[in-house]
Amino acid sequence: MRSTEHPQAWQVVNDMVTVVYDLCRQVDVEEATKTVKSLLTNYISLALTPKPKLDADSATSYFGIFMNSSAISVLVTLYVSPYKGNKDTADSCIRHFLNCCRTSLSKIFHTQAARVALEFCKLLRRGAGTHDPLYLYCRSSLGGFLEAAEVSLASSEDQNFKGLVLVQDLFPFVRELADSLLMNLDSSIDSPSLACPLLTNIGDFTAFLVPVRTGIEQHQALRGHVPYHKLDRNGLVVEEIEYLHLLYNQLLCKIDTCLQKMEKRFVDKEMVHEENYFYPACSLYLSLLKELHKISKLYDGAPEKLRSVLMRQKTVMCLMVVKYAKRADEHQWILEHKNVTNFEARRHLAMMIFPEVKEDYEELHEMLIDRSQLLTESFEYIARADPESLRAGLFMEFKNEEATGPGVLREWFLLVCQAIFNQANALFVACPNDRTRFLPNSGMFIRNFSTILVCLSKILNLLFSPLLFATRWEYFQVEI
Repeated sequence: MRSTEHPQAWQVVNDMVTVVYDLCRQVDVEEATKTVKSLLTNYISLALTPKPKLDADSATSYFGIFMNSSAISVLVTLYVSPYKGNKDTADSCIRHFLNCCRTSLSKIFHTQAARVALEFCKLLRRGAGTHDPLYLYCRSSLGGFLEAAEVSLASSEDQNFKGLVLVQDLFPFVRELADSLLMNLDSSIDSPSLACPLLTNIGDFTAFLVPVRTGIEQHQALRGHVPYHKLDRNGLVVEEIEYLHLLYNQLLCKIDTCLQKMEKRFVDKEMVHEENYFYPACSLYLSLLKELHKISKLYDGAPEKLRSVLMRQKTVMCLMVVKYAKRADEHQWILEHKNVTNFEARRHLAMMIFPEVKEDYEELHEMLIDRSQLLTESFEYIARADPESLRAGLFMEFKNEEATGPGVLREWFLLVCQAIFNQANALFVACPNDRTRFLPNSGMFIRNFSTILVCLSKILNLLFSPLLFATRWEYFQVEI
């Protein structure tokens, strides 16, 4: 047992390596899979044991045990072993270990967990190939860890003093995933079933691109913002930066072809039947375009190429935005290409800014309004209300009318908005330079400040809080 600050962890790893070596030599081990899994779980559990100091340095020291032992190599050796049962045992144990790292360890450990997953990938790539299921699992796990992992521009492990993930080690994965995406895109327009592999590849591609782009941006900051082909070879490998530019051009060309095929189908009226509007794989084109938009920021002339493709395929682009843009996605990048959107696409993007409607409120804020006193009584109800209650459900009813429900509530919203901006009420006046904008009527506020300011602020918060809370003003031309 070597001297270390983590003697228990070393003991657990050594025990695990011994068991796996025995399996590789065809020594009979009772409940082998269960035994190895238990030892791996113990190793993770020790990492969670409270310590006086838990930081990046201690995480590096702890996972250095796993990296510096032969644990990773013997597990991969077991996986490629020709003996019966060994492959299944290794497969189960490696998946178990990486899954425990993902679900049990805090993000402090993710840099080191990424280094472990990276080492598994390197060995499996050589021993089992890039299409092997376990390799693909390890690659996806590595992509997941990269979200919180720290990266280094060091050119080799000898210079990687902090034990970070080397950016140049990630380029082979970007190449693999880009090649897979190119093949998937070739078939996506004609194969309705291809959405799942394309989704996985785009997700992994996105995960690996984040640290790669960060590395290139840091490299440009250190060297000065110069054309990529003039960078020297002392830091990030120039060939890799050039290759990413080549991949960008290839993917952009391929998705341009896919969008052209889609447009032809629309012209030929082959894809305009309700739910068969698009094939499932087409829903992922927006995600890929977003990644190409981010890559384009790294290279001179690349944004213009992307804009040219989007303008050429404006019709299909707008249809995809309306059908597939979701609230959970990031669509701000489209704002930089406003000319490629039409009214329907912009309206859809604007609506995605608003919170999703919830109808399971425990309490309702009830209002009974006289139509003839619409604005006055609305002000009174809202002025007396607790601000938090206005974020719950609203129950609206007009006096001497039986109708209730969402339709009545929508009518009330419309009438109140019209009353607020009605020139006869003089709460707001039109901007003299832009008739689409409204400004508060300063004279009206001065004369009635004490009576309407609180009411007005509350009703505006109720009506327009989604805009004030989260909306990008590029979508709207209203000043309040």
